[in-house]
Amino acid sequence: MATGKKIAFALALAVFAASWIAPLWPLEQALHSSLTVVGLVWLVLHDRRWPMLTSHFALICFFIIVHSVAARWLYSNVPYEDWLQALLGWSPGQAFGWQRNHFDRLIHLLYGICFAPPVRRHLQQRWPLLTPSQAFMLTLMLVMCSSLLYEWLEWGIALLLSPEAAESYNGQQGDIWDAHADMLLATLGALVAWPLGKRARRAGA
Repeated sequence: MATGKKIAFALALAVFAASWIAPLWPLEQALHSSLTVVGLVWLVLHDRRWPMLTSHFALICFFIIVHSVAARWLYSNVPYEDWLQALLGWSPGQAFGWQRNHFDRLIHLLYGICFAPPVRRHLQQRWPLLTPSQAFMLTLMLVMCSSLLYEWLEWGIALLLSPEAAESYNGQQGDIWDAHADMLLATLGALVAWPLGKRARRAGA
């Protein structure tokens, strides 16, 4: 594994471990973190068989880092308002009139942004005859379908929990369109990643 990948992976592991220091909601955090463990194992195994670009590997590690932070506070309790007030003296809630915690929205947007480039490249590794546009369209569909499956999984887990635990885990915050917004943001993230990826490829050419 390249040095850059080792550093990115070590950072992801460090943040994940730190997120478990004195957990605030152990059960709910464990449910969210189970996918993190799967993701970390998959990332190493996948990179061994299908070597990734260091930048793509780092993108996925960055997503895992942000997800680990979100999982500690169950997404809807991440105190980003306090952090930004302390660092910048600025409140996005006041600036934009937000009535809910939007950290979960950021995670779903980042899912599309961070996974679309490595997935597109992997598809072209597996099927070299795919054009970049065809690979991107397949990537977009995979992001959309995986987002849908995740929302189904989240719903299924919530059905097994008490109403209070289900609300804490899901973090809908009273928004009946929460799942729809999450899937849309993941799709938009993948769409944003396409022109950014093209620009990066041209710069590297």
